[in-house]
Amino acid sequence: MNNERNAFQKIFLPKPANHQRNSTWSLMRQNKQSYFLIAPYFVLFFTFTVLPVLMAVALSFTSFNMLQPPQFAGWSNYIRLFLENEVFMTALQNTLIIAVVAGPVSYVLCFTFAWIINEMPPKIRAFMTVIFYAPSISGNVFFVWLWFFSGDRMGFVNGLLLNWGLIDAPINYFRDPRYILPILLVVQIWLSLGVAFLAFIAGLQTVDRAMYEAGAMDGIRNRWQELWYITLPSMRPQLMFGAVMQITASFAVGDISIQLAGFPSVAYAGETIVTHMMDFGWIRFEMGFASAIAVILFLMMVGTNKAVQRLLRKVGT
Repeated sequence: MNNERNAFQKIFLPKPANHQRNSTWSLMRQNKQSYFLIAPYFVLFFTFTVLPVLMAVALSFTSFNMLQPPQFAGWSNYIRLFLENEVFMTALQNTLIIAVVAGPVSYVLCFTFAWIINEMPPKIRAFMTVIFYAPSISGNVFFVWLWFFSGDRMGFVNGLLLNWGLIDAPINYFRDPRYILPILLVVQIWLSLGVAFLAFIAGLQTVDRAMYEAGAMDGIRNRWQELWYITLPSMRPQLMFGAVMQITASFAVGDISIQLAGFPSVAYAGETIVTHMMDFGWIRFEMGFASAIAVILFLMMVGTNKAVQRLLRKVGT
């Protein structure tokens, strides 16, 4: 009877915590070569990613001007941010508009263009891939939009509108609050057709063609059903990666606004959370307050990424 009881306990009862800890350490010792190989990456990742995030969270609860030691300030930075800073609310609104509009639109366009280009012959596909990917790796290529929306008659948009008789005088787009945010949306969507697009092209190339033949035998009759039941489920890793990249790019709009609309922009029409953070961090040196802004932006990115990933897990199911 005792032998049967001991056997039952070994099989069905949870093992003690010390045993689990010992088994974990033993597994780590057995795979020490793997840990040794990933150690350089882990050190760099912790130093330049995890540590700065932890430091920003800590500094957000302090008053720190980079000249004197940080002084603990509690929740005062966050209270000031949401209750006493009207410009931040404008920046938050602009950032959410850019994220809600530019993020999904650029994501859908990236996949649509990748899907269409993937059906082209190899040489044409390679050429079109370079054309669509080039803006994202061309540095400050968005300066071309300064010519498109130039405030004089030499601007491309003003020239067209004047020739068509739609306006009587040139419009200074980057000095009119009504046009700044829409232009930033257009430029952000144009720039974001890059990394996610390349990931989607790669994902489409890895889909097994035999799955389409099997799907046809199982009752799939058109390309839309192929897309929903075969292509998208087979591309979940690429879809996840593209979503993360597009969300990050949409929330991190800053340089585009500064270079096109000025710093600060007219009536803060182009103000984003990133430019607001740069204002307090680089110009006013209120690092505690800037860190609080960075923490809010970080939480928004993480929360949105989690929601999108949960949504994409349901694709094709």
